[in-house]
Amino acid sequence: MDAFVVIAEFRVRSEKLLDFLEAARDDAAHSVADEPGCRQFDVVLPEGEDGAVLFYEVYDSRESFDAHLQTPHLDRFRTAFPPLILEERPVRFLQRSYP
Repeated sequence: MDAFVVIAEFRVRSEKLLDFLEAARDDAAHSVADEPGCRQFDVVLPEGEDGAVLFYEVYDSRESFDAHLQTPHLDRFRTAFPPLILEERPVRFLQRSYP
């Protein structure tokens, strides 16, 4: 079954990484638990890239992702993260065809 994939990337201030991860985990946990169209939401730390954090999100459809944009947990994350980061990279959208 196809899926809509979202990749969001951040460079986080080293002294704020734990705070950023706490806010990210809240968003990820509520996305999977509270949104029927969210299949997966991983918060990952790329090896060898200090301060880099990547979100790998999988939704049933673009509409499911659009619904995610209206959630209270995303609002909490949007409020929390700006002072914690050095950079927010452009979000990438992909269509997964396998698995």
